[in-house]
Amino acid sequence: MDTTTTTPATPRPWISSYPEGMRWDAEIDTTPVHEQVLAACAKNPSAVALDFLGGTTTFGDLAKQIIAFAGALQRQFGVTKGTRVAIMLPNTPFYPIAYFGVLRAGGTVVNCNPLYTVPELSHITANAGADVMITLDLQQIFEKGEALLAAGHVKSLVVCHFPNALPLVKKILFSVAKRKDLAQPKKSRFADRITSFGDMIAAKATPDAVVIAPDDVAVQQYTGGTTGIPKGALLTHANIAANMSQIDQWGDGLFYPPSKVVAVLPFFHIFAMTVCMNVPLCNGTQVVMLPRFELKALLNLLTRTRANVLPAVPTLLNAIARADTATAEQLASLEVAISGGAALPDEVRNAFAKKSKALLAEGYGLTEASPVVCCAALRVPSKPMSIGMPLPATDLRFVDVDSGKVVETGEDGELQVKGPQVMPGYFEDPKASADAFMDGWLRTGDVGHIDEDGYVFLVDRIKDLIICSGFNVYPRTIEEALMTHEAVEEVNVIGVPDEYRGEAPVAYIKLRAGQSATEESLKTFLKDKLNKIEMPKEIIFKDALPKTLIGKLSKKELREDYAQTRAAKK
Repeated sequence: MDTTTTTPATPRPWISSYPEGMRWDAEIDTTPVHEQVLAACAKNPSAVALDFLGGTTTFGDLAKQIIAFAGALQRQFGVTKGTRVAIMLPNTPFYPIAYFGVLRAGGTVVNCNPLYTVPELSHITANAGADVMITLDLQQIFEKGEALLAAGHVKSLVVCHFPNALPLVKKILFSVAKRKDLAQPKKSRFADRITSFGDMIAAKATPDAVVIAPDDVAVQQYTGGTTGIPKGALLTHANIAANMSQIDQWGDGLFYPPSKVVAVLPFFHIFAMTVCMNVPLCNGTQVVMLPRFELKALLNLLTRTRANVLPAVPTLLNAIARADTATAEQLASLEVAISGGAALPDEVRNAFAKKSKALLAEGYGLTEASPVVCCAALRVPSKPMSIGMPLPATDLRFVDVDSGKVVETGEDGELQVKGPQVMPGYFEDPKASADAFMDGWLRTGDVGHIDEDGYVFLVDRIKDLIICSGFNVYPRTIEEALMTHEAVEEVNVIGVPDEYRGEAPVAYIKLRAGQSATEESLKTFLKDKLNKIEMPKEIIFKDALPKTLIGKLSKKELREDYAQTRAAKK
């Protein structure tokens, strides 16, 4: 490919469209995030930092637990600068304590989705070299940690006792009614390699000082890109802090008290880690959490807390918009909803507007950019169907996919990004790191254009990645799982539009001669090989699957086939 580039005639047309008072060249704060959160805790220690199902943690208590946990990590596990520590936790107070504690100890956070299968978690922990994993004693999660211990992918588990996250009455009720849902780490065959999170906090160890450089890695966030094999994006302390500073400025005071930010998106996801946790807590703003998305629980939370900022994915917004049980009164406290993680369909935007008066702003980002690149204005309306404008200190361009030349305003090309939030590369993967950049610009794989006012619009993706409910789903993962079935000869997986999840995987299959299988039997076969998000929405059987001239299975014809079949059914 010819990678010759030209300078755009108008490098930053968005500056003239910025909201009043917003500056593209504003100073970017790169103070490490753990230093920022501890400073916020010291500033107003009696204010509530975390609300979890009605149980609260003050900023003062949060700081004490972060410091104690950091000290215990250093003393008990030898965590030092650069040590990889895996965190496999849903949203609970344990997560921010663990996250900031690891960073204060000098370690690097390796986020792990508790919904991942053991093989997926094995790859991440083994690739990262994360000897210690922090997890929970809920049976479904704990048994995955045990499996990782058994396989030697981690050497030690730090286990949080879930009832300790609950307010007193709920803690008692859970311990009685849900006792069977709790694992018993002390009875595990690996008990000698399991440490209590609570005991570590109780030890009140004082951590040694650690000198952090801007380019030291804070988070190693795994993302599959186009291949489906997760790669560790190296996000430095400066990357993460810069993106927080950019979002903070773009919010124009939105992320400061008395605001309350809803954290129903999981902290282990890069969007929630930054927008739902880091930005508000470092500004002394309360975060109200749910361990997972349930519409009734979210509506009750909004009614109880009167939270006003809701970072969300389109699936969640669609659930609110379509639910008869969601009333305008329950949503009355919402001022701003920020949609990210996947494209926001216009029908969802319109349906949500009928339910809530909140400003609905769409944003865009990717793991490799810590993650936010663009966002619609958060205080005033933006152009419909746009992902907004680049954040302060962020540059972008659109490049012709074939020639590599920068395209004119309004012309479609691949979106490429520069900014202080962009990663230096992937962990121990020089080829993938080189492929991720063109002349120093991060390649996003997304196709779109910028208009004369500097608003960005996306129209397609180069990569085959499927974004399902805001999570990356990789066709290859599903294809490889299906190929292990004895009746399957060929399989090709595509992403299709889905009203609830945004996109969903659909598998096309050619069976071996003389073999038989049903959609139901194959889905049963996949249950222990894929997580729920990866499970195909539909399995379609074909006598032959389309191929390119060189014999490669082609997804293009399958997408056309599915669209035609869907249209014919309407």
